[in-house]
Amino acid sequence: MKKLPVLALALLFLLFCQHAVYADGGLTKITDSVYSYADVKGAAAQNSFGANAGIIIGKGYLVAVDSLMSAREARRFIKDIRKVSKKPVKFLINTHYHLDHSLGNSEFAKLGAIIISQENDKANMQKAGGGMLQFAKQSGLSDQDLQGTKLAYPTLTFKERLTLDLGNNQVEIIFLGPGHTSGSVLVYLPQEKVLFAGDTLFTAFHPFLGEANIEGWGKVLDAIMAMDVAKIIPGHGPVSSKKDVADLKSYLITFDQKAKELTAKSNDLNFIVAEMKKALPPRPQLDVLIAKNIQMKYLAQGKQAQPQAK
Repeated sequence: MKKLPVLALALLFLLFCQHAVYADGGLTKITDSVYSYADVKGAAAQNSFGANAGIIIGKGYLVAVDSLMSAREARRFIKDIRKVSKKPVKFLINTHYHLDHSLGNSEFAKLGAIIISQENDKANMQKAGGGMLQFAKQSGLSDQDLQGTKLAYPTLTFKERLTLDLGNNQVEIIFLGPGHTSGSVLVYLPQEKVLFAGDTLFTAFHPFLGEANIEGWGKVLDAIMAMDVAKIIPGHGPVSSKKDVADLKSYLITFDQKAKELTAKSNDLNFIVAEMKKALPPRPQLDVLIAKNIQMKYLAQGKQAQPQAK
């Protein structure tokens, strides 16, 4: 085999690295002003089930997007933020209320950050209340893991759209209707062509569908496909593209149709999950959610029929 010239090797190295440049603290550099966790391996409760969280650096301050699953995880995030920027954290945006994205809120509140969410999302968090901490324990976190973790609710809410002007960037926080949850939002930077999708997008992870509006979720994914966006940061998984958006929509349609078909014939969870795994495209992380989704959405007592994505 012929050896590649040094220049060719250098070019290959640059091509390999251009989509994943890592800061010292473990945050991925998306653009000069955007950093995020991405492509976390070995998803578990102790690492927020591989949830992504990131920052947008403005002229005088920065904005954080999501806060991870505990005070300990949030402190890790803040430590990594400080390796990238010393600017104050003025705002924290919750893409949705689920514990792996919001139980670190209190650490950002200590920094004086204004916590932003869609109004339905705040109501969801208030309704879930202290049960979120109990569920975190049931999910695998110890008392030591959760030490110092307190609920901190959003202090600024909106209905459809909220825009932040960071001087060098405009951040558009957009609610397009119920999808992953009834208050999930997108965080869009039109100048950077970057989108924080939250759990509206799972890439390389099986998605959580327990309280999803499948039809609405499909419409939000369609809206992302129409946006002028080059890099998409999913709620879980690597930095993504519109192909990943299309793949998730196909997954949702397949899951919904097959789950309805199987649960109409049987309530044997083991059988249903085995058949679902045959029908679904393989995804390397969190296949335990297949059973959880079936239990919560399709076998739950008094479940409401959900329309299919189109």
